[in-house]
Amino acid sequence: MQTLQSQQERNHCPVCDSTATTEFIAIHDVPVFCNVLWDCREEALNAARGNIDLLFCHTCGHVFNGAFDPDRMKYTPRYKNPLHYSPTFQKYMLDLAHRLVTTYDLHGKDIIEIGCGQGDFMRLLAEIGQNRCIGFDPSSNPQRSEPDFQSNRFTVIQDYYSEQYASYHADFIACRQVLEHVMEPKRFMESIRRAVAGKNDPLIFVEVPNVMFTLKKSGIWDLIYEHCGYFTSLSLNHLFVEAGLYPVKVDESFGGQFLCIEAKPSMDKKKFKPGHQNLSIQEVQNYVYGFAHHYRKTISEWEEVLAEMRRSGIKPVVWGAGSKGITFLNVLKSGGVIDYLVDINPYKQGLYVPGTGQQVVSPDMLAEIRPQVVIVMNPLYMHEIKKMIAARQLGSDGDLHLMQAG
Repeated sequence: MQTLQSQQERNHCPVCDSTATTEFIAIHDVPVFCNVLWDCREEALNAARGNIDLLFCHTCGHVFNGAFDPDRMKYTPRYKNPLHYSPTFQKYMLDLAHRLVTTYDLHGKDIIEIGCGQGDFMRLLAEIGQNRCIGFDPSSNPQRSEPDFQSNRFTVIQDYYSEQYASYHADFIACRQVLEHVMEPKRFMESIRRAVAGKNDPLIFVEVPNVMFTLKKSGIWDLIYEHCGYFTSLSLNHLFVEAGLYPVKVDESFGGQFLCIEAKPSMDKKKFKPGHQNLSIQEVQNYVYGFAHHYRKTISEWEEVLAEMRRSGIKPVVWGAGSKGITFLNVLKSGGVIDYLVDINPYKQGLYVPGTGQQVVSPDMLAEIRPQVVIVMNPLYMHEIKKMIAARQLGSDGDLHLMQAG
């Protein structure tokens, strides 16, 4: 039984510290890491699990996992979450890099990326603007990197960024798909603010998943244990202002799936006037309460779809061994119906899914597996998946059906 103190801590919003929060959905026994795949099926089936108890903050509009345990999150080179193998995502990153370099005149500048992964994004910033880039990420793996992993313009440090690195000069700081993993985001952003104190007022760019896309589109496969926080534009803006970082721009990107915020540390808080927010707490609340109903309905519908496939002898595969695909398989208890995940990332192929144990295979394996259905986890990739299937002359006789998971 939880103590009163732990229950109160659980209900505290990590963005604004409000206790005006409501739990609206619980998902239990899910993999702690969706993006850690395993060398054998037995290891995958025994992967660590945790609970997701989502709470909504009525004060700032934030959504967070009250059951999150940060002690379980140890990021190592086994963590694999690169998306750049997809042509669709490559174009998004290239367009984003060009926009930032052009908008903020990032030419010959010093750039830091926090949570850089294998450095794919900052490599673009280095190449486009001839910038000097330093990335920080404990999960980076030099053995999986390009030959220029360490160079005069491009360096990756296998560590968390902290104030101990405050001596590293930066004209621009990027932090993509990291903040949602941080249990205390205000403390995290305040540490960045202190690290740049007295410096040359660098622009800070942060990208996170957009929970409003999840709520509006009933994107139930986006809910994973690794993400302890789910930001709206309201809560993201609130967080930055409270941390002493003043938003220049808050916008959606990648088909509405991401939120991007660009901020400066120099503005006087008393004089700062937040830009118009095209969203209200009431609107977020309405979607939150509707989402709980849609979640249960979607699970029930997919359970029936998979049951019918089993009865009919239809062989499906899932395309996408990222967070969405892993969550889909685990929430639906898909063992015995779905045997394989397809992914174009060569570093995932041959490994096994945490929790359910399916093997990840390359698109070339479809000719051998010969599924009748491909379940596509992210609709933004539907076009490129169709092209890959057509290039392999699969489904030409009309017996391969593509379905969207959400």
